[in-house]
This record gives sequence, structure tokens and C-alpha cells, in this order.
Amino acid sequence: MPSPDLPGDAERLYDASDVDHAIDRLAVRMAIDLQDVEPILVCVMNGGLPFTAALMRRFAFPLELDYVHAVRYRGGSAVSGKVEAPRGGELEVRVDLTRDVTERVVVLADDVLDRGTTLARVAERISRAGAARVYTAVLVNKRVPGRDFVADYVALDAPDRYLVGAGMDCGGWFRNLNGIYALPDQGLPTP
Repeated sequence: MPSPDLPGDAERLYDASDVDHAIDRLAVRMAIDLQDVEPILVCVMNGGLPFTAALMRRFAFPLELDYVHAVRYRGGSAVSGKVEAPRGGELEVRVDLTRDVTERVVVLADDVLDRGTTLARVAERISRAGAARVYTAVLVNKRVPGRDFVADYVALDAPDRYLVGAGMDCGGWFRNLNGIYALPDQGLPTP
């Protein structure tokens, strides 16, 4: 199947430079808090991979790396030329942590905070596993009304729209874009 093209009317919210500068600023804040605790940095797959890698390159203190592949969304897709929003469901942990988190500081890194349910549930699982403290870090915090969960560390804010780039995808596409784009309401063309 050929890849869809990013719609010409997709709105660029942040270019690559904006994203890099925001991660720089966030990494300084995080380093101040974490440099003496030797945390476990946990990537929430798949979207959190670019953000986690960017953070790691900026940290000069000892840390361990792990990942968890937990999903609630089954991925948005282009259907009849419109973006179909992903649907949330029960938390499915496809791959769990390999490191023992008992009495450790854990930092969960993810691409975007939408409703917060997935990140909250993963953080809760890690707390129940005995972590001393669980921090959450997101590249993008969507301004979602009525959300209860708040991430500890946020690099960028964005409107509550369908976003792609910098780890965020639509049907598996566009994670590799360096900037962050809001898709138009009419969505992607069907490939």
C-alpha cells in the first residue's frame, strides 16, 4: 500500500527547530530533578521513541533504559478521505518492563498526552510494582478540557486536534516528521 501524502492544508504547529528547543529546555529542568537519582527512563512505545531518544542524548547523568508497549488506541486511519480518530479501550500491555523498578525512580516518556488514560494506567502499574516515584514526561500536551491527569514534564502544548510528526502518527504514518502538524478536519487522502 502506498503511503498517504501529508495534506497540503495540514497546519504546522511546530517546526523541527521549535521541537528541538523545547526538548532542550525540558531536558535541563528534568536533569536538575533527576541527576542524582539514577532513574530508569521508560519509553512508551511506539510514539514515545523519538522523544525518549532525544532526551537520552541530552542527559549526561547515569540512567537505565527500558520500554513498555502499552496500547489502548488501535490507531487512527484514513477512511473515505477522513481521519478516523483512534478509539480507546482496555489497556493492553504487549511488552512489559524488563527492569526491576522496586524503590527506583522511573520516568515514563511518551509523545502526546491526550485524555491521559493510557499514561495514568501505565504509571499506576509501575507504582504498584514498587517504584519509589514515577514521573511522566510528554513531548506534547494537548489542551483537552476536563482531563484530570497532568504530566510532570511537558515540552510543548497544542490544541486538541489530530497531530502527527515527532512520534505521533495517523494509521502508522508520519511518525518520522521532524515538525508537528495538525491534520485538517477533512483528513488524509486515501492512498
